[in-house]
Amino acid sequence: MFIIKYKKFFFALAILLVGGSIVCMIAKGFKVGIDFTGGSALEVSYDTMPSMDQIKSHVAPLYPQAEIQSVGSSDVIISTQTIDETTKDSLVTALSFGGHTATEKEFNTIGPSVGRELRNKAIILVVIISIAIILFIAYAFRKVSKPISSWAYGLIAIVVLVHDIVIPAGFFSVLNLQVDTLFVVGLLTILGVSINDTIVVFDRIRENLSVNESKHVKEDFAYTVGKSINQTFVRSLMTSIMVLIAIAALYLFGPEATHNLAIAMFLGMFFGTYSSIFLASPLLVVWNNHKQRRLEKKA
Repeated sequence: MFIIKYKKFFFALAILLVGGSIVCMIAKGFKVGIDFTGGSALEVSYDTMPSMDQIKSHVAPLYPQAEIQSVGSSDVIISTQTIDETTKDSLVTALSFGGHTATEKEFNTIGPSVGRELRNKAIILVVIISIAIILFIAYAFRKVSKPISSWAYGLIAIVVLVHDIVIPAGFFSVLNLQVDTLFVVGLLTILGVSINDTIVVFDRIRENLSVNESKHVKEDFAYTVGKSINQTFVRSLMTSIMVLIAIAALYLFGPEATHNLAIAMFLGMFFGTYSSIFLASPLLVVWNNHKQRRLEKKA
């Protein structure tokens, strides 16, 4: 019942984080990768890998805005504005220095129109998944219409998912981290993991409501929700901690190319766990209280 009792504090913290993230995104914007803006990506392989500082020192004079990432133990990806074959060849030549020979492995160019298409599809995909989640939860909870309607569970789940997506996006804006297709993959992963934790708690609420109804037990809805949170708290927390440890290992020991993905997933998982426990179920109580007050006024 601790979470239900202090729900206003948890709501205030969530509003502060979401509001701050939105302000940062509007004021600062994002560092968008070539996946969405268009550009060229060159992957080279070294026989003997030089340090990243050495590579950057040779690329910077030619392309100051280039993004350089190591892949594995011998490959490097350089992302720049759109370049032609001749310019690409000169870049490969510049990457061969001090006895380190760079061999072209892959070269791709994405046009601005393709980048816009990828961005639009990513947005559409997130919207479609959100709508599907509402419909699924409404269907799954169709037999639990009291004291609140089944579709309310789905709507609250989406409100919580907005919280889980906006805050990592705000961190990416503040930290000037690159937003690309891997970031979108991270967001979609967040949607799946966060909704799983939320449904676990919701399902326990549904079970307790069904038990109360079958046994003709009159129990305050807020008490039922608090009891359900207590019953699932340890399970949700331990599962999330294990996933966070795995994501941290991906960041610490994985290739540089997956660092932003790991950061997005870590932030999303962390705040997703927070929202599933401290926001989603207490919002059900707020919804029910509002409904009761409205019915009392009509009476």
